[in-house]
This record gives sequence, structure tokens and C-alpha cells, in this order.
Amino acid sequence: MTQAVVVEDLTKDFPQRGGQPLRAVDGISFDVRLGEVFGFLGPNGAGKTTTLEIIEGLQRRSGGNVSVLGLDPAKDAQALKARIGIQLQASSYFDYLTLKEILVLFGSFYPKRLDPMELLERVSLADKSEEFLKTLSGGQAQRFSLVAALVNDPEIVFLDEATTGLDPRARRDIWKIIADIRAAGTTVVLTTHYMEEAQTLCDRVAIIDKGRIVALDTVPALRKLVPPPPTPPEEQSATLEDVFLALTGKELEAAEPAEEEGVA
Repeated sequence: MTQAVVVEDLTKDFPQRGGQPLRAVDGISFDVRLGEVFGFLGPNGAGKTTTLEIIEGLQRRSGGNVSVLGLDPAKDAQALKARIGIQLQASSYFDYLTLKEILVLFGSFYPKRLDPMELLERVSLADKSEEFLKTLSGGQAQRFSLVAALVNDPEIVFLDEATTGLDPRARRDIWKIIADIRAAGTTVVLTTHYMEEAQTLCDRVAIIDKGRIVALDTVPALRKLVPPPPTPPEEQSATLEDVFLALTGKELEAAEPAEEEGVA
């Protein structure tokens, strides 16, 4: 098997009061290859989070086919959860458990688990192992949220807006961790608002808008889709942001609010 995820003609409709259902995901197809970092780039309401939640088994699809590590998330949810890791946009933890205790508890849910102190060491939080989450800075809390998704040594990890709201230094700390996760052989699927993040981390990027994938390729290939802006000859290459604006007509803010559940 060379594909970690295969999605064919995926749709998701949400009922609306007194009207037609809202189609949040509109017939998209794509695959994620084993060992790659695959990114979804799109504005709020584009369908990124809904697509991820269907792949993860957190939402039921309305139509189409989905295979994750050879399993159907709708039919094989329990078997799949043991093999994947998930970092949600907003995560809640126990207020009066230490970081180490939270990882021990989470690990107890799985037949396979990693040592909590080794996990904390990977994200430079070993010295915080006996502290509560509320004592951490925003960047530290985000690093802990990421490592909590690795407690079962997953084959695929899903990261939904992993760096939104972080300062540039904290964001790059997360990038380093994601690169290390990929280097260890784990497949990574992420959503992001940040062009530089997609360019730096992703082997391939799917640009999604209004529930549809409008482009999917490597970053260098995507940059050839639109003509570059007027620049000196040595800089005449379209950026990923140029591609995004040309294909969607939308600008991304530096840090947008979290997407509304069900229509992301």
C-alpha cells in the first residue's frame, strides 16, 4: 500500500432550517501518500475541517468513499482510532492533571503507547512534566497538544490549524516538530491558513474553496499555474499566495478565527 488516504467523490450536507441542505464538501477526490506531509489550504468555510473530521471518523459523510490505512472511517472507527493521531483546532484537557498524568491517561486508551517523558522531551517540555496545562505559554500549550496526538505512536497524524494564533517563533517551533514527525516516517495531514507554512512543510497542497478542490499539486507545480507579478527577473516566480488569490479570489488574514463547526 502506497496511499495512506484515498477519498473519492466525497460530499457532506448539513440540514438547514426551512431550506436546502448546506453542501459543505462538494464531490472532492484526492489521495495522501504514505510518509508525505499533505496540506489543505483554504479560507474559513471552505470545507477543510469538515473533510478532516470525516477522514478521522468524527463525522459521517453524505456520499462518496473514504479509505484510511485500508479502513473505512464510518465502519471501522475503533480500529482506525488506534492507528491515527488527531490534534483538533481547540482541545480541552483536565485542569488538575499534570502534563505527564494526561499523557499516561491518554496512553491507557490504546493497546500501543509511547513513554510520556520521551514524548515531552521531543517537544522540550520534559521540565514541565509535573505542571498543569494552564501554567504553560500559548506556544508550549500548542506543543503539548501536538505531542498528545502522538501518544499512541500513530501511522498518520492529523493537525487542524496547528499554529493559528502563535507568534512567529512559536510557529517555527511547531514546524520543526512536524518535520521531525515526518522524518520518523509518520504521514502528516494538516490544514493551514499560512502560505509560508504550506510552502515550508508540505510535499503537496490541495487548495480548497467552497467545498471543492480547485488545485492539488506540489508547491513548485502550483506556483506555475498563474503568471508571476511584475518583479525583477531574478524574482519572477509566483508565490503560493499568488496562486491562492488567483484561484479563490480571497485573501487570508495572518490569523483568522477558528472555523465554525460543521461548515469549516
